[in-house]
Amino acid sequence: MPELPEVEVCRRGLQPALEGRYLVGAVVRAPRLRLPIQADLDRCLAGQQVVTVRRRGKYLLLDCRGGTQDGCLIIHLGMSGNLRFVATGAPPGKHDHVDIVLAGQTLRFGDPRRFGVVLWQTLDEPIHPLLSVLGIEPLEDEFTADWLFEATRRKSAPIKPMLMDSHLVVGIGNIYASESLFRAGISPLRAANRISQVRYGRLVSAIRATLLDAIAAGGSSIRDYVHSDGGAGCFQVDVAVYDRAGLPCKRCDGVVKQIRQGGRSTYYCPRCQH
Repeated sequence: MPELPEVEVCRRGLQPALEGRYLVGAVVRAPRLRLPIQADLDRCLAGQQVVTVRRRGKYLLLDCRGGTQDGCLIIHLGMSGNLRFVATGAPPGKHDHVDIVLAGQTLRFGDPRRFGVVLWQTLDEPIHPLLSVLGIEPLEDEFTADWLFEATRRKSAPIKPMLMDSHLVVGIGNIYASESLFRAGISPLRAANRISQVRYGRLVSAIRATLLDAIAAGGSSIRDYVHSDGGAGCFQVDVAVYDRAGLPCKRCDGVVKQIRQGGRSTYYCPRCQH
């Protein structure tokens, strides 16, 4: 599933191509993905100018003004979704479900598993429930060691699943949680409320560095993820522990171990992380 780095890379790719452009409308080929798509999406988008392309967690937000009613197009790539530019009128593939049409160009949303989201919300509506439950952004200034220390005082669950809880912190997926904990030298098994404030300082720094390194590398192309121009991310090429079970640790003479936490694989070095 695309996580924060992949969605941020996507946002940065779309931003110069979309901001300031006017939308002609939309073509909807599927009545619903994870959630139903408005039947009148074409009418809602016609004449809108994209003023900002933002990201909130793993959601892309296209702020629009000037159409029938100002609003925001909310897009989530789900587990296998992708956005790519095609020539207007280009034949759709089997899994191409929504076209956002511009003059001479179309932004096409494809999603083989249909777990993605394409929603229009008008400016006068309350914040959408999908967004209102999201936690803190790990790349914002508010994400500090003090904040994370206080937020976990009553949480006895292991720290790694905590980092992947989008109600607490957004966008830290499986690969980035494992890599961040390795960089910080913290075991994924350690209870969240048994980590000192000093060690949380190391973890916050590690999380930021890991996410920024991943963004610089174009994200991670583990399965289906590709950029809007069709390119692939390469962060996964140089990981320290993720998907390296049984291989030597890159920091010591130990061996990377794999365990299951919350139904997901966790990778760590028992010697380096405690």
